[in-house]
Amino acid sequence: MQKNLMRQEHPVWTGKWISASFGTVRQEPTFTLADMFVKGSHAQQEPVDQRLRPALVFHKHFQLDQTVRQAVLTITAHGIYQAYLNGRNVTDAILTPDYTDYNKMLQYQTYDVTELLHSGQNKLVIVVADGWYAGRISTSGGSAQFGGQLAALADLTLCFADGSQKVIGTDHRFQVGTGKWRYADIQIGEKQDLRQEYLQPTEQALEIDADFSHLVPQEGPQVKRKMKLAAQKIWPEGNALIVDFGQVVAGRVRLTAMFDDGQPVVLDHSEVLDEAGHFFQNIVGRNKDQQDVIIGRGQVDTIEPDFTFHGFRYVKITGLKQSNLKTIQAIVIFSDMKATGHVTTSNPKINRLLENVAWSQRGNMISIPTDCPQRERAGWTGDMQVFAPASTFYYNTDSFINRWLKNVRLEQQDSGEVIDYTPAPKDYYADLDFTGSMSSAGWGDAIVMVPWTLYQRFDDRQTLQDNYAAMVKWHHFAKQSAAGNKTDDRRYLWDTKFHYGDWMLPSLMAKMGDPMVTSKYTRNLVGTAFLANSARLLGQISDVLGRPSATYYEYADQVGHAFEKYYVTKEGLLTADYQGCYVLALAFGLITDEKTKQRLVARLVELIHENDDCLDTGFLSVPYLLDVLVDNGHAALAKKVFLQEKCPSWLYEVDHGATTLWESWSGIQPDGKVGTFSFNHYAMGCVLDWFIRDVIGLTPTEPGYQTIMISPKVKLVDRFELTYQAVSGLIKISSEDTENGSLLHVTIPAGVTAEIILPYQDVQNVPAGATLEKQVYSLEVGAGDYDFPYVFQTEKVGTGLD
Repeated sequence: MQKNLMRQEHPVWTGKWISASFGTVRQEPTFTLADMFVKGSHAQQEPVDQRLRPALVFHKHFQLDQTVRQAVLTITAHGIYQAYLNGRNVTDAILTPDYTDYNKMLQYQTYDVTELLHSGQNKLVIVVADGWYAGRISTSGGSAQFGGQLAALADLTLCFADGSQKVIGTDHRFQVGTGKWRYADIQIGEKQDLRQEYLQPTEQALEIDADFSHLVPQEGPQVKRKMKLAAQKIWPEGNALIVDFGQVVAGRVRLTAMFDDGQPVVLDHSEVLDEAGHFFQNIVGRNKDQQDVIIGRGQVDTIEPDFTFHGFRYVKITGLKQSNLKTIQAIVIFSDMKATGHVTTSNPKINRLLENVAWSQRGNMISIPTDCPQRERAGWTGDMQVFAPASTFYYNTDSFINRWLKNVRLEQQDSGEVIDYTPAPKDYYADLDFTGSMSSAGWGDAIVMVPWTLYQRFDDRQTLQDNYAAMVKWHHFAKQSAAGNKTDDRRYLWDTKFHYGDWMLPSLMAKMGDPMVTSKYTRNLVGTAFLANSARLLGQISDVLGRPSATYYEYADQVGHAFEKYYVTKEGLLTADYQGCYVLALAFGLITDEKTKQRLVARLVELIHENDDCLDTGFLSVPYLLDVLVDNGHAALAKKVFLQEKCPSWLYEVDHGATTLWESWSGIQPDGKVGTFSFNHYAMGCVLDWFIRDVIGLTPTEPGYQTIMISPKVKLVDRFELTYQAVSGLIKISSEDTENGSLLHVTIPAGVTAEIILPYQDVQNVPAGATLEKQVYSLEVGAGDYDFPYVFQTEKVGTGLD
């Protein structure tokens, strides 16, 4: 019922926006990124209790003397809300109305609440807390980012059995007070005083003048409680208890305990312990407290914060005796996307890595795709661009990402610039001096690359259509920005503005510790590479939509020629001599001369060997590293890099206890020292997409997996098993070693055609009807279950087979 109602339009509202005289959120003092990172300043702040204010609790009693055929509640807020009818929550969704640019798009939700009503007196309660609208959500910890006054708007529509109808709308006849939520900031944390669970109303609600024009029905999945994790270990540390849930998650704690009357119980959250095994606050910065407080009322209670969430594995509990603790769970929250993929192998470390990708995705898909679920929580376009292909495996992310893309379009500048992250709080615009730019290559290109991914994986042509105008605007901005005042072919080099470049390139980070250095040394080459790639991709998208495309292809070629002319030396090196720069040049097809291309491949291989066979690729190039190696005849090296356990590598993190992907490869250094980084960043989990395509071998060859290719290219394990619920049907692939090689088991769904491409040694083992070429056989099959033998060869240059 709710799913049918959720997209229901509600063009005319009976209700008014209501607030309270005490419903304003205190403005935090100005504190910029320059203050934080350049000046090294620390914000001076009053205690949280003195700065934050209680959540608003609205309520109204109403009498029902007629039989109700259907009751529907349509509701939204400036802030985040929970609504109750007769003491029961109207929905299992949380953090509603989701995170959007509220000044351009504010969603409302519609719920069927018929079962919650009864004859006689009923009570509607709406609780509103700061949320993303007014909370301290900016990178620098600023408050009131979209507005400073909390408010609610609702219509309860009652349809009676006799055909009549009544609407109870929010207005001045509602009462408003406060309750147990003494403060509730989505970033800082929440304080509940259980002695004040429901205070009497203190005043009539205030009707306020607020906007209705940006209201839209709910789009995409809502945030829900998705999993519960039991504590794995509890131990004392000083006067506190430390709880280990065994897994880094995003969510909050549910705790049942005897809470002494008036006793504050403080819960601090962290993702890691320090090198000595002690509780360690890895997240630092203004208003990044990750702390909840409970004031007891002298009885056993079960508590869980309602209007906040944290990134954590460990919780430090102060003020509670272990003998008073009954149960404790981590409540894992994320947007309610359909689970679609599962993969496992015979290698426990690889399995842990693959699980880490899934956990980082869950933790960073809470209403919007974020970089991390504890510190910034920002919808960085670059992070989504990098992770988008991998994001489509474990979950169907189509509608989730599409809602975010709508925000990207709404916040695109008139110039065509696609800003670095969205939704953008007001502090984003106040901090532009930090980089001098609102956009960056590889970040803004998300408007082209992410819709293309959704089209490829979900056959979502509408996404291309919806975003096409924004793609064209971004292309024209990039083209004009690159040209500047230049008159020669240097106008095709995007070296005229700030770009993040191959962000957080490991070797430069190790030497200098400042990610801005990676921008300095790589931004011009990387910017130009993405300029060409997005132009070519825009040409392909134009072809799909039946739009003119020739100018985009032509421009991409011109940029490619300029790249080759100005960024490749006579010796066959790049002017920015870093692994990631070679990877991007090769992955984006920017080198037309075959000899030059082979020199670049050789230099990339040389750089990897010089780095002790470890990757040294930054943020934008990591997704392409292993593909470039495999496609250019170096599958054995790709295998070695992937299985590497020295820092930096994926399995180094696993060896050091990672249960999610890290922001920094060296978040925990080889000597055990723990840094103040995020330990839940999904970007480097982009390797999952390569693993599915080149190790398992599954690649869509038509949008939505209508046709597929199954061609494992790199042997990493003795056994693997994959299931994937594509929009075209359920695909199953598994492999196991046999005495004569390996045996691939495949299930192809109805209506899907698969091309099977496998290496062989003995032609007698090749299935009938297969085509043979260079020790590889291929054949096309339709729906059904199949077994195919195959044998990997010793690596041969140019084959891509290991």
